[in-house]
Amino acid sequence: MISRPSRAFAAAALTLAVAVPLAGQASADHLDVPGTAGAQTLTDTPEAPRPAFYEPPATIPSTPGTIIRSEPAPLLLDPFDLSSSVVTATRVMYSSTDADGTPIAVTGTVFVPKTRYIGASKRPLISYAPGTQGLGDQCAPSRQMETFFEYEGIGIARTVARGYAVAMTDFQGLGTPGSHTYMAREPQARATLDMARAAKNLEGSGLDDTTPIGLMGYSQGGGAAGAAAEMASTYAPELNIKGTAIGAPPADLAKVGANIDGSTYSLFALFAMVGVATAEHIDPQPLLNAEGQELASEVESACVFDLFSYANLDTSRYTASGKTLTDMLSEEPFKSAIAEQRIGKRKPNAPVQINHSLGDDVIPYAVGKQLGSDWCDKGTRVTFNAGLIPTHVGGFVPHVEKSMWFFEDRFAGRNQINSCWRL
Repeated sequence: MISRPSRAFAAAALTLAVAVPLAGQASADHLDVPGTAGAQTLTDTPEAPRPAFYEPPATIPSTPGTIIRSEPAPLLLDPFDLSSSVVTATRVMYSSTDADGTPIAVTGTVFVPKTRYIGASKRPLISYAPGTQGLGDQCAPSRQMETFFEYEGIGIARTVARGYAVAMTDFQGLGTPGSHTYMAREPQARATLDMARAAKNLEGSGLDDTTPIGLMGYSQGGGAAGAAAEMASTYAPELNIKGTAIGAPPADLAKVGANIDGSTYSLFALFAMVGVATAEHIDPQPLLNAEGQELASEVESACVFDLFSYANLDTSRYTASGKTLTDMLSEEPFKSAIAEQRIGKRKPNAPVQINHSLGDDVIPYAVGKQLGSDWCDKGTRVTFNAGLIPTHVGGFVPHVEKSMWFFEDRFAGRNQINSCWRL
């Protein structure tokens, strides 16, 4: 239906983006919970056979963060020299819960440096929420690191180099059966917090209940880490979280969606259509025409590297009503579904740093700044950094570097400048 350029060409324009749903009402089969054995996708699109490691057991432990299975993580390309001589990399499957509290299996990777941490605290742990990967199971970060190219290696290499342990989740339904709940606030937050629990529970990790923890992520990962910071005090109060560093957070999906509708980033609108509809039990088919239903099914197996195959779509061509994505967002059930994903309504459990480029072409700078203001109003200490390097992709590396300084201060018990007076 839509031609695809080669993955090698698309990878040259790595994009970590976010979007917003385009779906209808009703629900898929309630038994099809992503991350459980035999779960089907939202569009009933068959998934490619997955490695046995990614198949959940029939019964999933009810205690979040329980290790279900683990194995050495293959890093075949290893472009950042994260080799066995300097770090132990372990692929894990662990228990988490979805937005309804149903136990699910989630996969991820734990990195523990072999060098000694020389900071002011014991070795810290970063629960690292990845940016946009896609919806296909092959897009999961733990699989990308084995078979192709994982751009989050930039951030992981930097954190490991500082002596931090790093635990990166694949999120619900990415790698495991069922649709990935892309951009759904609660599932992403829970997977991020339970990834930290799993890292502590991993035999030989050297991590325990006193380990200082930081939450980190950019774009989709920034939203996940920010939501995790908001949920931590009630969902995972035992975690010793010292701070959260996020970049380009998609805190207001309505504004993000309006910004990218029909743009280069149309693919991410389709990802979010499936992801949010899955989490909110919305059936998109009644509001999509035949071409739109085919398109939704097609993107169930797409990855971020397929970005240019879906660029500049006129979303009104795919809806039954002929309305654009932006128009549909103002109507129920989308209005309520989008409001449920809003970040900034709850107080984070520790100081936060927000990094956002003034020239972000995906997630408007004003969205990140408003999130900082919302958290300040709730009494949170917020350090807000406005980046000068333009574009969404351009803001990623500066975010990683600024996050390192933030975490070093937090793990040493120091605070960075409070920006609330100017937000």
